[in-house]
Amino acid sequence: MSETKDATIALNVWLKLSESSAHPRAANYTNIGVAQGIAYLDFGFIEPAFLAAIAKTAKDGQAAPKSMDGHFVTRVAMDVGALTRLEQQIQQVLVGLREGRKAKAKK
Repeated sequence: MSETKDATIALNVWLKLSESSAHPRAANYTNIGVAQGIAYLDFGFIEPAFLAAIAKTAKDGQAAPKSMDGHFVTRVAMDVGALTRLEQQIQQVLVGLREGRKAKAKK
């Protein structure tokens, strides 16, 4: 019986812009939900001044609001395998950033 093994293959990929993706979107809030093997990544934007005001309120010992409004930016749906690959890529980026900071600190 032939057994297949998962392998990672490096490919050059060029993503062509569509009208909706031609301009980058700003997001400072994320939420991930999983249902039936599909991960749904929601990206949103909350006004930074509002976030700062909430942080100040909490720092001053006052009660923070129970909810807040933000702007929905986009939703990305992907299977769990793609989510795993995304996690690996994010880890590689974070490791690179940490190493860059360490190199700057040594100078």
